This record gives sequence, C-alpha cells and structure tokens, in this order.
Amino acid sequence: MESLDANFPVRHRKVSLETKGNKTEIVICSYEDHILVIATQIGAMGTILHARKEEGMSVEPTFSVSVIFGKRDEPMMIATARRLIDHISSYVPSKTLVLSLGLKDHSSETLKEIVAAVIENRLW
Repeated sequence: MESLDANFPVRHRKVSLETKGNKTEIVICSYEDHILVIATQIGAMGTILHARKEEGMSVEPTFSVSVIFGKRDEPMMIATARRLIDHISSYVPSKTLVLSLGLKDHSSETLKEIVAAVIENRLW
C-alpha cells in the first residue's frame, strides 16, 4: 500500500510491507538538500544514520556513512545506508541521506527488502 499526499509541504511517500512476519512502515521524504527515509517495525525512529557521497577526484565514488543516534555496532545498517546513498547519488549527486531504522529484525533479507521498497518508491 502506497500513498502520496500532495497537501503535505514536503514531497513524501508512505509504504507498508510485510517482512518476515513483521509489518514494516516506510516513509520517504524529499527535501531540497536531502532525502529522509524512515523504516520502522516498532513505531519509533530507531537508529539514525547520515550518508553522503564524498567529493573527490577518484573515478570510483566513495561514500561517508555515520551513525548519528543509536546502535553503532550494526554493520548491516551501515551497508543499507551505503547501498541507498549509492543509488540516490547516481540520480542526484548533491543530496545526502538521513536514514532511520527502527527494526525488530535486522537480518540482511529484511534490509534488502527495505532497500528494494525505497528504490521502487523513490522520490529522486
């Protein structure tokens, strides 16, 4: 189930999906300078990450991902943010990503489903 509310002052989408028996709510907001993605199974924000493309002279892009708040020992969350910013920056290189993951299940399968849902419903 997806919705787009034209009345809200920020372009956004809401998506609901079932991942490994857990109802997962995703909200994607597109601001002028960043994309905000909130994915929750617990009804709260959870761990908040910030990701951006590094400006540099190298041929291969590099990305900076940092945990702003929450669990710092979850490499799959960092990988999820990196995968999303890699995709976002190929369309809008100047936008950063703020990602909130409030999940009961941190498995790679769940995180891959979240990434796929965000990309499928992208606002960039």
